[in-house]
Amino acid sequence: MSLPDVVSREQWLEARRRLLAREKVHTRSRDTVNAERRRLPMVKVDQQYVFEGPDGPVTLADLFAGQRQLIVQHVMFGPDWDQPCPGCSASIDDLSRAPYDKIAATAKERGWSVPWYSSFGSEFNYDYQVTLDASRGLVDYNYRPEPQAVSDAQSTELPGFSCFLREGDEIFHTYSAYGRGTEYIGNAYTLLDLTALGRQEDWEEPKGRVAPVRGGDPTFTS
Repeated sequence: MSLPDVVSREQWLEARRRLLAREKVHTRSRDTVNAERRRLPMVKVDQQYVFEGPDGPVTLADLFAGQRQLIVQHVMFGPDWDQPCPGCSASIDDLSRAPYDKIAATAKERGWSVPWYSSFGSEFNYDYQVTLDASRGLVDYNYRPEPQAVSDAQSTELPGFSCFLREGDEIFHTYSAYGRGTEYIGNAYTLLDLTALGRQEDWEEPKGRVAPVRGGDPTFTS
């Protein structure tokens, strides 16, 4: 087993300072990418999606709960699966394509208190490219064709996050991340970095995105 070299405290500090300089470059580069993400154009959502939740059917607009932004986590939990993907559900509170009674049973078993929502029966997962189905010709994932992801199965579930912005009665899709792009997400700040309005900090670019109505907590789905 290969382990780091053993050095003196002074040598370690010197090496750590060199790495810190590189980390700061990475942080500034990430800030630039985040700003470019906020500058992305957005697409109006014309489809009326209906999900099944703990209190019955809800629309995509309902998931905003009166807030301006919504982050949807697409959890890998297909209708014929017994359990959700362990990686997707490691930090749960989320939503999935499995029928709601299956989701509810899993949530009770694992003690999840945040409400889940099922997209089963809607086109939501297909439209946002996290359910691939060869029989329907839907094999694009992470913005490119991935027919090998389906392999011998007719369909498969894949992970992702999608961000939406509400302006009055209109809803817009602003961003989606798939594959290793989801590894970046780990706390509230990184989730906010995915959204069009960002962290609402004065230093962020582009300027003028500080909203008069504060965005709410992220809502998760699959």
